[in-house]
Amino acid sequence: MKISAPPVGRARSIALISLFLASFMELLDATIVNVALPDIERALGAQNAELQWMVASYTLALAIGLITGSRLGDIYGRKKVFIIGLVAFTVASVLCGAAMNPEMLIASRALQGFASAAMIPQVLSSLQVMYKPSERAGAMAGFSALAGVAAVSGPILGAVLTNADLFGWGWRTIFFVNIPVGIFAVICAIKFVPESKAPVRHKLDLSGVVILAVGMMAILYPLTMGREEGWPLWTYLSMAFGVLVLAGFVVLQRREEKNGGEPLVAVSLFKSRPFAAGIAMMFLFFIPMNGFFLIQTLFLQIGLEYPILKAGLTMIPFSIMVPVLAGISAAILAKKIGRVVLQLGPLVIAIGFIVLIFTVQSVGGTVTPWHLLAGLALSGAGFGMVVAPVGIFVLSEVPTKFAGSASGLFNTTSQLAGALGVAIIGTIYFNSLDSSTGTSQSAVFIDAFTFTMWIMAAGMVLASIAATFLPRWASESDVSGAVELVDA
Repeated sequence: MKISAPPVGRARSIALISLFLASFMELLDATIVNVALPDIERALGAQNAELQWMVASYTLALAIGLITGSRLGDIYGRKKVFIIGLVAFTVASVLCGAAMNPEMLIASRALQGFASAAMIPQVLSSLQVMYKPSERAGAMAGFSALAGVAAVSGPILGAVLTNADLFGWGWRTIFFVNIPVGIFAVICAIKFVPESKAPVRHKLDLSGVVILAVGMMAILYPLTMGREEGWPLWTYLSMAFGVLVLAGFVVLQRREEKNGGEPLVAVSLFKSRPFAAGIAMMFLFFIPMNGFFLIQTLFLQIGLEYPILKAGLTMIPFSIMVPVLAGISAAILAKKIGRVVLQLGPLVIAIGFIVLIFTVQSVGGTVTPWHLLAGLALSGAGFGMVVAPVGIFVLSEVPTKFAGSASGLFNTTSQLAGALGVAIIGTIYFNSLDSSTGTSQSAVFIDAFTFTMWIMAAGMVLASIAATFLPRWASESDVSGAVELVDA
């Protein structure tokens, strides 16, 4: 592998801080905006569909760009691409915070997503360069712990920053906070992160990226905007067109692979039943999960009229249980009960959702965070049971030669499912608001919340069923290898 001299001692620690800060910002910005949506809606006069796009544009751009971002680092240098992505992410954060209308914020969030797709694949590759095999365990443990904290702390930190209203910025603070962090990370990266490239020059499948983007947009845009437009004919035609484009994408990817090229997606991977089942499970799991992150903040802040800080702090039981169960599941349960942990996790979430449903139906508009504690804790526990070990099983039977493609597709799937979740669940939720017969604001939102939660609970049951087709056990080598691949 072509590299510059790896840093040692203090220099290596500073390089690690730069890589960790980039990862932390990327994971945080995936969820931090959710809790501020009601404030953004009031400030920018955003429509419901635009709120959905403020969340989905980030994850969709990240999903579309991930594999290409990884290959750009292999070809042109991981340090170089990492710094470009980090600078672009920081600039995009400035644009998000300065947004004067919903369209500008949506476009800036998409730029954040593309920038993340450039910088994040380089983080784990750089760690491989900076640390000897015998030293990587500590760095990987630190990375995984930080990733876990960032992934679940977004709503809480977003609420604290927005409520603090620093310099009168309000919700804009959640984006402006990235500026000093990004500048510091860039300075550290320029001086201390080592340069490296892949030993074999990879090719870019830019046509595949464009076709995938067109297909996804043709489906997601009408799916999100259709409700407000009254579902005119063009929405159905666009979605049908998107399906045809994605079918063509699969055909072209298969042809590229057969001709010995480097497709964006190695279609032959789906001949493996465990991998195909794992990808199906991830869609069934992350669509309702990301939908939940969207609707719960709207329900708490608009439906129940919780102040933003109260709404953010209400999620503490969920946030605490995720890392606790993630650690237990990866270290103990995956070895003791195998894939059963992935069958139980979605069911625990479904139970948590059902507990929340009966809680808000029985208590009504006077529901407090204490009433929601049990349901949120169960949901967080189930989420933690899945997110840590899922990659171990999905990737366990992938041939070594396809490891890179499989890990790229694995990460892309979770992001695509997230974008779909915001579009599908958000549309169901807002439709339910419109059709509710409730006589008060809280009653209307409770109707929509409970109806949508039943659908998401059913999705979790389907995810549990899909998990039964995964390998019964994953070996120790699968565990260590998959952890690195999943985080890459």
